[in-house]
Amino acid sequence: MPSAFDQSTYQVRLDWGVEGLERLAPADVVVVVDVLRFSSSVADAVASGTTVALDDAVTWSRNGAAVAARARDDSRAAQAGTGAAPVVLVGSLRNASAVARAVATLQERRQARTSVAVIAAGEADSSGILRFAVEDQLGAGAVISALTDLGIDHTAPDAAVAAEGFRALSRALRHLIGASGSARELAEGVAATDRMRAAGVVPTSTAEAAEVDALDVVPILREGVFVAFE
Repeated sequence: MPSAFDQSTYQVRLDWGVEGLERLAPADVVVVVDVLRFSSSVADAVASGTTVALDDAVTWSRNGAAVAARARDDSRAAQAGTGAAPVVLVGSLRNASAVARAVATLQERRQARTSVAVIAAGEADSSGILRFAVEDQLGAGAVISALTDLGIDHTAPDAAVAAEGFRALSRALRHLIGASGSARELAEGVAATDRMRAAGVVPTSTAEAAEVDALDVVPILREGVFVAFE
């Protein structure tokens, strides 16, 4: 049944984590945004010519990989039934404009209005409860702002607030992200970084993750592996 929170009347939507993905109405495109650790590092790896298996990403990334895995499972369910499977892209500050261009390309290929669910991953605390993550709010806002610039601008209120927040704070991104709780947590531990290297992925630094449009590459999930969108 339709929900007051499914944002189905809007083309561009925003919610948080796996629960947010489930709460939103089904979309043609799902953009996973997990700025520190997952999205930026996967984008950098794919830009360097390395493919990243989703199962490997699950071992070193918490919420971002979980959202992508759920979107993949939803895709399989859609393919098995009558629904159309969503395209799963990885977005970050580093490739925000490239993601928007990829969505525009998909819309042109489909020759139909294309709905977009931008999922800010957030972070899970020790009890598994989702925590707001300022870096993911900014990363999602960057993607939505870039979509708006391309005329894909029928945005839900949640998405519009994120986009305007990114625009207003774009000059302070390095400070805001570097001072975030997520960045401090990463600085205190190396276990996730070690698992990333074991999976063949070079971790993107916090400072690099705060760079806007450093990449033109957009990872797309195909058969359980992230490759470059073409």
